[in-house]
Amino acid sequence: MSQYKIGIVASEGIAIGKAYLFIKEDLEISNLKIEDNQVDGEIDKFKKAVEEYSEELNNTEVSTETQQEVINAHIGMLDDPFLLETVEEKIKNKINAEKALDDSIKEMVTMMQSLDDEYLRERATDYKDIGERLLYKLKGIKPKNLSDLPEDSIIVSKELTPTDTSLMNKDRVLGFAMDLGGKTAHTSIIAQTLGIPALVGMKDVSSSVKEGDFLILDCYEGKLYINPEENIIKEYKEKVEEIKQEKIRLEAIKFKEAITKDNHKVEIACNIGNIEDLKLGLSQGAEGVGLFRTEFLYMENDHFPTEEEQFEVYKEAAEMLDGKPLIIRTLDIGGDKSLSYFKFPEEENPFLGWRALRICFDMPEIFETQLKAILRASAFGKVRILLPMVISVEEIKRVKEILTKVKEKLKNENIEFDENIEVGIMVETPASVIIADDLIKYVDYFSIGTNDLTQYILAVDRGNDKISNLYNTYNPAVLRSIKQVIEASHKVGKWTGMCGGFAGDTKATKLLLGMGLDEFSAPAANIPKMKDIIINISMEDAKEFADNILNIETTSEIEEVIKKAL
Repeated sequence: MSQYKIGIVASEGIAIGKAYLFIKEDLEISNLKIEDNQVDGEIDKFKKAVEEYSEELNNTEVSTETQQEVINAHIGMLDDPFLLETVEEKIKNKINAEKALDDSIKEMVTMMQSLDDEYLRERATDYKDIGERLLYKLKGIKPKNLSDLPEDSIIVSKELTPTDTSLMNKDRVLGFAMDLGGKTAHTSIIAQTLGIPALVGMKDVSSSVKEGDFLILDCYEGKLYINPEENIIKEYKEKVEEIKQEKIRLEAIKFKEAITKDNHKVEIACNIGNIEDLKLGLSQGAEGVGLFRTEFLYMENDHFPTEEEQFEVYKEAAEMLDGKPLIIRTLDIGGDKSLSYFKFPEEENPFLGWRALRICFDMPEIFETQLKAILRASAFGKVRILLPMVISVEEIKRVKEILTKVKEKLKNENIEFDENIEVGIMVETPASVIIADDLIKYVDYFSIGTNDLTQYILAVDRGNDKISNLYNTYNPAVLRSIKQVIEASHKVGKWTGMCGGFAGDTKATKLLLGMGLDEFSAPAANIPKMKDIIINISMEDAKEFADNILNIETTSEIEEVIKKAL
């Protein structure tokens, strides 16, 4: 019986090759206290390490835009005054540079790992990466890298940092298998961009595999076979050929419209955080942007972005879409999304606290600046506004009052904009589901955010590993809430989209289509497959399938029915 280990699929695909163990030496951190006369020297040593690493990053040649984004993000982190000042303050308290840096990085990593948002939690890896590279500089050690690999390598490691993957010889890598990591870590995103199969969160794979072991990496089932039997190898070689043919087939349909056999059309859009995401989405057949997460413009900055800075980004996106819709979500910070240049108050439960629209109402100058930039961009394309974390009609009315005021300012300045710009809300709270019939009267559309909606409806903290098995969007309560929201919009001739993670789950595509969802906004890589599913079924069949699912009482039964249907 072939031995295999289980992992989390970070990037889909199958790889067959030999193990290349990438194990780094442990860095011993000096605990020696320093004297007063050594403080300046240790600070200079730290500053020199930062300068050298920053220069090294600036000179790093990469093969993809995603890798370049990682490099740019790390260069930005090296300029983070909070990190630099924290290290220097520790050195002034007689802690040597190595220990001061190590302690500061650990504090930042602990802080990031405590966040609820998976994407932000995974940024802890970037801080560990930076800390590790700076420690190598301080110690004068040249770290191992992946630039010289054997052909057809499957890299097995405790953890690959973004820098490791940026420096690797991608032509010789077939896949990754790691003890640590999550789906949204930068390393996982790079793997997805490069089309390299990857399993993460495997716990002990680096100590279970030997150098040169023959491996099969199944990043559909989440399995890594170690020295498998001949019949398993034969089976997977056939699967690899099937996947190759499937990719060719999907490549031929990705720019087709998503129209069912009985002529029902839906829109397949992409979620983006920046212009590079949009380029990738368009290359995979996206018919618009269903969610532009503007918080990244704020979080990856050292100040609140100006009207002009925002306008340029929104305008570029609108022009690239050439008439296709661009849905821009207004600022959604707070809770688990912090800013290095703005201190949020301490809150017992920040996810139910001062965040999103609540912050915008209390900081009207920030909100008005963003609305003004969005309105200006609306003169260059089909731009829509999306409001997060809405729980009442009063909030929508208040936003519309502010929007009217901003429109008047633009008119007085003779600046063009779309006077009839559409405004929608994220449905991501139980309140917005319960009063959906009222809310839809005041907006043009709904966009369902399933990540938070699932969390709030089920009262399950999606960042808590102990109860992660309870977080499931296939739960009947969540599915029936989605159906209720769609019906509320259709009753008055309006539409509902979905921008949460569930929209990109291809196992749910037929179900959501049958529930009447009008727009799916998903990761770029999933778009061709979603179109393929929609093109090859009828709306009538999908509706019958959904009606059956919505009558099932348990999550496990729902998942079983969907599995059989696939």
